[in-house]
Amino acid sequence: MPLRLDIKKKLTSRSERVKSVDLHPTEPWVLTGLYNGSVMLWDYDKQQLVKSFEVSSLPVRNARFIARKQWIVSSSDDLQIRVFNYNTMDKVAAFDAHTDYIRYLEVHPVLPIVLSCADDMTVKMWDWDKNWLCTQVFEGHGHYVMMAKFNPKDTNTFATASLDRTVRVWGLGSSHPHFTLEGHERGVNCVDYYPGGDKPYLISGSDDKTVKVWDYQTKTIVHTLDGHTHNLSDVLYHPRLPLIISACEDGAVRMWHSTTYRAESTLNYGMERAWCLAGLEGSNKMAIGYDEGSVVLRLGHDTPIVSMDATGKVIWANNNEIQTASLKGVVAELSLKDGERVPLPGRDLGSCDVFPQKLKHNANGRFVVICGDGEYIIYTSQQLRNKSFGSALDFAWSPTGTGDYVTRESSSKLTLFKNFAEAKTIKPAQCSAEGLFGGALVGVRGPDCIAFYDWDDLRFVRKIDASVKNVYWSDAGDLLVLASDASFYVLRYHRDAVTANLHAAGPDGVEGSFELLHEMSEKVGSGTWIGDCFLYVNATGRLNYYVGGEIMTVSHLPSKMYLLGYLPRENVVFLMDKAKHVTSFTLNVVLLEYQTAVVRRDFDAANAILPRLPSDQMDAVARFLESQGFKEEALQLSTDPDQRFDLAVQLAKLDVAKAIMMERAANDVHVSATDMQHKWKQLGDLALNDANYELAEECAIKADDLSLLLLLYTSKGDLSGLTRLAALATEKHRHNVAFIALLLLGRLRECTALLVETKRLPEAAFFARSYQPDQVGDVLGAWREDLALVSTRAAKALADPAKHEELFENWAASLNAAHLLEKERQVHAAAAEYPTRSPLLDMNVLEAMGAPTGGQHQAQVRHEDEAQCESAAEEADRLQQQVHAETEAQARAETEDQARAHAEAQARAQAEAQARAEAEAQARAQAEALVRAQAEAQARAEAAARAEAEAQARAAAEAQARVAAEAEAHARAEAEARAEAQARTEEEARAEAQARTEEEARAALEAQALAEVPATAGSTAVPPSPSNVLDFGLRSDEEIEFDDDDADWGDM
Repeated sequence: MPLRLDIKKKLTSRSERVKSVDLHPTEPWVLTGLYNGSVMLWDYDKQQLVKSFEVSSLPVRNARFIARKQWIVSSSDDLQIRVFNYNTMDKVAAFDAHTDYIRYLEVHPVLPIVLSCADDMTVKMWDWDKNWLCTQVFEGHGHYVMMAKFNPKDTNTFATASLDRTVRVWGLGSSHPHFTLEGHERGVNCVDYYPGGDKPYLISGSDDKTVKVWDYQTKTIVHTLDGHTHNLSDVLYHPRLPLIISACEDGAVRMWHSTTYRAESTLNYGMERAWCLAGLEGSNKMAIGYDEGSVVLRLGHDTPIVSMDATGKVIWANNNEIQTASLKGVVAELSLKDGERVPLPGRDLGSCDVFPQKLKHNANGRFVVICGDGEYIIYTSQQLRNKSFGSALDFAWSPTGTGDYVTRESSSKLTLFKNFAEAKTIKPAQCSAEGLFGGALVGVRGPDCIAFYDWDDLRFVRKIDASVKNVYWSDAGDLLVLASDASFYVLRYHRDAVTANLHAAGPDGVEGSFELLHEMSEKVGSGTWIGDCFLYVNATGRLNYYVGGEIMTVSHLPSKMYLLGYLPRENVVFLMDKAKHVTSFTLNVVLLEYQTAVVRRDFDAANAILPRLPSDQMDAVARFLESQGFKEEALQLSTDPDQRFDLAVQLAKLDVAKAIMMERAANDVHVSATDMQHKWKQLGDLALNDANYELAEECAIKADDLSLLLLLYTSKGDLSGLTRLAALATEKHRHNVAFIALLLLGRLRECTALLVETKRLPEAAFFARSYQPDQVGDVLGAWREDLALVSTRAAKALADPAKHEELFENWAASLNAAHLLEKERQVHAAAAEYPTRSPLLDMNVLEAMGAPTGGQHQAQVRHEDEAQCESAAEEADRLQQQVHAETEAQARAETEDQARAHAEAQARAQAEAQARAEAEAQARAQAEALVRAQAEAQARAEAAARAEAEAQARAAAEAQARVAAEAEAHARAEAEARAEAQARTEEEARAEAQARTEEEARAALEAQALAEVPATAGSTAVPPSPSNVLDFGLRSDEEIEFDDDDADWGDM
């Protein structure tokens, strides 16, 4: 059966041709080296570009993370290796590395070294602790070296792939290879080691379109994988899954089972040629680089294949190897704190015949099932002995029977086994079976629903329309959680109703089988029930538990973890991450029991449990009780002042809330003043709504809520309180409240002074005109001074009533009225006198003050002599108009005089300014002329001096040149004489030597002739011909054939 791999695309990025990819070991980053000379850093979780490095104008063929140094090392076709810090983006180093294109970089997993291989047929080792010194060169290949990989089991050795058709294995201590693997028919492009410890294998990919599996101990080919239609560009042993992955220039990425060598899957994302692959240790992530971009995939899930029984025994799978350990008593024995890693010394149980994708204990822990490759095998949990096996896509244990289980063989076939024997097979009619869950009922997941069946005879119980990813049943079987993509549903299962009505159930199942209790907007990663509390890990990395519709947080997890199980006797919950590191957290079971009793409304049990709760848990208990609606009980138990205050306010217990605030103000010196003011104001508003005016006033004073005090004092007619409020508001610079309080108190002079003090001068002037006319002069002077800073003309336009009384109607009467009312305001009437004094609000004071004697008698006389009054009024109007006209004429004349004087003064000022400017210009011209004359004189003197110096220098140079010429002529003559003498001597010596040579040659010829006279010639020697120099041992009709290994590498 094939591997069931859920392949999910994490990132697709379109870019230039990608020549290398690498995955960061801890961050969700993929590094891509591009043919355009850039290096891109992508976050595949967020699917966004993090950083970009412009490395070179030529192609970047390789880029690798050095995570322990926060570096990126890259190689490009300018023959340089560059190192960058990926946090600061600073360039750490750059140096020339090879004399030809650099094909690959390999970082040592432990040592501070990097291997580089290149087209110059060498591999070089660079040590970054020695300032990137080349510490060793490995030579031996006869063509381009395409890749180098360290052996994960022995990091002192590495393998290289070359276009000379070989794979060579080297050691760091020698510059010559240990041995050579030969078997490919064309150049080898890539190589990788098997990551496990059970096989001494490596793989290689070649231009002969095959992947070969080698045993590097026996130096033999184990298997050859065929199927690609073009050159292999990269191969990968997946670090976690039993897969061999190959990338080809035909665009296909093929996956092969590393044990059976069966073709599992082929990926083709339509991005042209596939160039590179990258895996990540301990993860299912994989990256692929193409001509048109890169892809990051998740093959299967990162969830560890592990199971823990009720006694704390853990069994997990490392590929096909099965290991076990016990967590019972470990936390107490080692005194581990919450969140500390639990040591897990594993014991090997053996190996499994299938690749495990699911592992689960049965109800009593005696057996364990391992599912994978479309099969299941049931083993004993102690010795891993085979008990049963079969074909199944899914498997679920019964919660009761030892050998009872259900298997899903296809989307239309469920089989029930009882005591390891097949009992019944059904075809689900309600939905196609895409998943299987155990528990109190058999759960069958469909495309958008889940159907439940009983364990006795697989009879249909109920279908629930919900997209479900997992199902979690409580131990009692009456509660269950349906976990979806973004939330989970808590349901109650009515077992009695199902038992009573199952035999008569219709096509829709048993009505009322389930009751929805709550829907919670949290994604469940993994979970388990503890009584009526559901403990789970959510998507944001928090360990939470659900109880009674509320979610409580146990801890924030440092990384993504999966819930392993809970040991009730030790009150410890265990979690495991994808690297199979176990962490423990202690749960307060007493608190869980109390919360469960409250949810069940079993208050007698809850009150019995309450004394067993530690005091530091009371606040958590109070918050839980508040969420359940028991606020009185929460107020009694809570010790948090903030929570107690909120509860007292919600319960309208204002005295209790006040006592809490007073106690906190006296004892907590670090309390926030703003927070205290907010709470006092909140309490004051509630007291006002409750008509508790004394408490409202006290709260307003403590909260500095002067607006509330103003409302209280004015509503009650509290004169002394209003007086205190005016002083307090003035002190705290709350001017609006202070003004209103002073106005209500009748302290008008202080109102005017307050307006002047706050620079509200126009308002102060009008206020004084209305209520305090005797203060208008003082306010007007201050207003005029302030306005003059902005506009003198506007300031002069302000009229003073003391000087221009005719411009202000009833000015004299206003002064008399203000004087009279000043005495009246000194008497403060009681609020009870308001009905008798209310008509005074409508009285016109000036009309009341208009008659000389005043009173009702004067009003009667005025009415009787109306004509006289009218004539007097007309005369007064005439006089007033005459005075007004004269005043206007006088004002106009004064204005004209002022304007004329201003114009004359302005003209004089302009004339003076013009004269001054002309004088300054004349002086400036004279000064400039003087400076110019001085400059010209100085320039002439400098020119004369320069000419004299040049003449002297010229004369000295000519004299020196003459002396040098004479000396050179003399020297030349001497040299010519010497050369002539030497030539003559050499000619004589050459002639003498030639004569001697000729004499010797003549003598030698004569001697040879004398020696050859008696000899006879026996044979004639034939000189060798050029055709006999190179002899390949070929027949005349044979041709020499050369295999072109370089036909396809030029485009790489």
